[in-house]
Amino acid sequence: MRLADFILRDMEPILAQWEAFAATRLPAAGYMVSLELRDHAQQILEAIVADLRTYQTAEEQAAKSMGLAPTPIPTPETAAQVHALLRAKAGFDIKQLASEYRALRASVLALWMGDSPPEKTALLDVIRFNEAIDQALAESISHFHGEVQQARNLLLGVLTHDMRSPLQAIQMTATHLARINAGSEVSQAAHRLIGSGGRLQALLNDMVDFSRANLGLGIGVVPSAVDVGALSAETADEIRGSYYDAQVELLVIGDCRGSWDGKRLQQLLSNLVVNAIHYGAREEAVRITVRGEEADVCIEVANRGPPIDPATLSQIFDPLKRGMASAEQPGLGLGLYIVREVAKAHGGSAEARSDATETVFAVRLPRLRKKVAST
Repeated sequence: MRLADFILRDMEPILAQWEAFAATRLPAAGYMVSLELRDHAQQILEAIVADLRTYQTAEEQAAKSMGLAPTPIPTPETAAQVHALLRAKAGFDIKQLASEYRALRASVLALWMGDSPPEKTALLDVIRFNEAIDQALAESISHFHGEVQQARNLLLGVLTHDMRSPLQAIQMTATHLARINAGSEVSQAAHRLIGSGGRLQALLNDMVDFSRANLGLGIGVVPSAVDVGALSAETADEIRGSYYDAQVELLVIGDCRGSWDGKRLQQLLSNLVVNAIHYGAREEAVRITVRGEEADVCIEVANRGPPIDPATLSQIFDPLKRGMASAEQPGLGLGLYIVREVAKAHGGSAEARSDATETVFAVRLPRLRKKVAST
């Protein structure tokens, strides 16, 4: 018997084994009834049967074996994609989702081989079945990943929104304590609170920007007349106040005036300098160079210290990626990602280089803003 015919004939025993296996995916499956455990298994199998009965070219076969088969036009979502969505909502993790397909593959082939003696067409059916399972798995994992990403972005948005009010209350109280003459100990404690609150505020701002970028909203900028040299001097002074033991040097060359979002550039520069303070040699100064050129203004932040290895350097601006020495450092691994996104929002670019001599992060900001291509 051909495999497609066997699946349709023995659909119920196959679904029973699917349900039995899905029930072992704890803790998520512990409270699920039979209908929830089976979910879209029958529709997935019916799609596989239709695939097995459809002629395909060698090119189509190769694409499907890599999970790249085109989605049928009449259906916006496949059964496998809907199954992934429901499993994600039920609390399954991605390993449990993938294990369902491995179990389905094994149970169908075992039942079929036990029921029917091998035929000449058996090998072809097995190949086609495995390709169809791989395609369904690829669709499920892709959709599952998207659902997890959306849930994470929503969580970040809610978290940052709800944390702003208590943080603002802490900062206002600390500022009030610093202003009243209640003794040096109270004043020093208030200044520590203000500094810590400022760093926490920077983390929250990074989280908000990360959520916006991942939701496709991008980093918002409101350009106005800005002198990057003067802005850099102000930012450097603020950082010296928060990191009193750090050395921060600034060199401004040429005309650094133009139209940019001043607050965003302060955020960009602060992220670069704080990153250099954390990862550079503490006895060496962090050097900021702002250079006005004909078409651009270039900001470079350099520090001495251990060089960044090429593998880390290649993904240094990716979100949630941190260097080998990051375990003891504060932050979420979003600072450099925000730097790149702010530069892109201004039509500019950010790059990094590192060797045994120094590590340099360079940002170019065009004086005339270029249109940013949509991604």
